[in-house]
Amino acid sequence: MSAEHDDHGNRPTRDELRGRLTPLAYEVTQHKGTERAFTGAYTYNKDSGTYACVCCGNALFASNTKYDSGSGWPSFWTPLAADRVREIRDVSHGMIRTEVVCARCDAHLGHVFDDGPQPTGLRYCINSVSLDFRDASTGQTDGADGSR
Repeated sequence: MSAEHDDHGNRPTRDELRGRLTPLAYEVTQHKGTERAFTGAYTYNKDSGTYACVCCGNALFASNTKYDSGSGWPSFWTPLAADRVREIRDVSHGMIRTEVVCARCDAHLGHVFDDGPQPTGLRYCINSVSLDFRDASTGQTDGADGSR
């Protein structure tokens, strides 16, 4: 096992993530926390590009599926591909919800709800600090994610 990845080769170690992520990004991705509504760097982002997992770089969502749900978090109506995220039943906080995690490294991303727009009717409500945005025109990340 390397110092930076677990024995599956996909998941950065907790120590590596503690050193690379902001405290809030670490709390959200590793302990199922959430950022306050309307405070995330990508809530109002309208640039073209791809949103990736801040922990492992797995491409998760395309900007052309992002929409303003009014929820205060970046919202998407579908992931890039079904195998990019996993959905897990979440019964915490006295609610029944569906948690969304990165399929590659299991980082907590947010939740999915069935009140989104067509064609899917889904709203993937995702924490900005769980994401890293890659601009389509430059291929560069913008530095507004949860990394230090």
